[in-house]
Amino acid sequence: MSWRVTIACNRAEGEAVGSMEEPFGDHPNPPVIVADEPDEHRPDDWRIHAYFEEAPTQAEMTALAGLARGEMVVEKLDDNDWVTRSQAGLEPIEAGRFFVRTPAHEPREGAANFLIDAGLAFGTGHHHTTRGCLAALDRLERAGKRFERIADIGTGTGLLAFGAMALWPEAVAIATDIDPISIGVTRDNAVLNGVALGEGPGELALAVADGMAHPALAERAPFDLLIANILAGPLIELAEDFVAATAPGGTILLAGLLDTQAEAVTAAYVERGCRLVEPGEGEWRVLVLEKA
Repeated sequence: MSWRVTIACNRAEGEAVGSMEEPFGDHPNPPVIVADEPDEHRPDDWRIHAYFEEAPTQAEMTALAGLARGEMVVEKLDDNDWVTRSQAGLEPIEAGRFFVRTPAHEPREGAANFLIDAGLAFGTGHHHTTRGCLAALDRLERAGKRFERIADIGTGTGLLAFGAMALWPEAVAIATDIDPISIGVTRDNAVLNGVALGEGPGELALAVADGMAHPALAERAPFDLLIANILAGPLIELAEDFVAATAPGGTILLAGLLDTQAEAVTAAYVERGCRLVEPGEGEWRVLVLEKA
């Protein structure tokens, strides 16, 4: 038998799963932990799922309780394939030419496929913003855009950087995150998906950075494509730095904001010489801007 513990949580708690410290330390057989947003119309209602091979102990339940404050539900599952079961609820994401999947699903012929393993499943594109960003990148390439210097700020699991590199394979690219665990996850995902790591054209450099504060970003700037799928507050706070690091005529792709926040985020960039190319749509907006 295998077991699943589900914890109700908010968005911040769910998103933290992708870059958290291992809550089980040196546990010889830790659970697989993933998070999802079950209803896109209720964006702050998330769930954390932990999959165990054996019934969770009280100590393990206590460790899980530190992840979120919501109600816990413990279930005994009727199969032993707990890794596959943990992935089964993470349906593949299709966005433009991209297809993002876990090992529970087969790749799609003719698509730009990305594989994320169970233990790194959060951030596979199941959240609106990642899907929207991949679709926006796809539209930019189809519209004839060509980028040579790409930055993905707050990369999480690396997927947006991977997507951009698939579209513009000769570009010099860098992915950064304030969290070193996220950079480790991105490195693992790059190996899993055959993304070349390095400093040259067609390779992805990685760095732990707070916003634009890293020598590797300064050395590569100005960028003709800057991607930031983070949150509305940091997008506004970093507007001056992002615009300064973007080449004239360059594209800035912003996400992680609600429709109610789009006007304020857009204004912060328009005030600094950008024009809005795509305002996005729906509850979670993806903004495409161009620097004058």
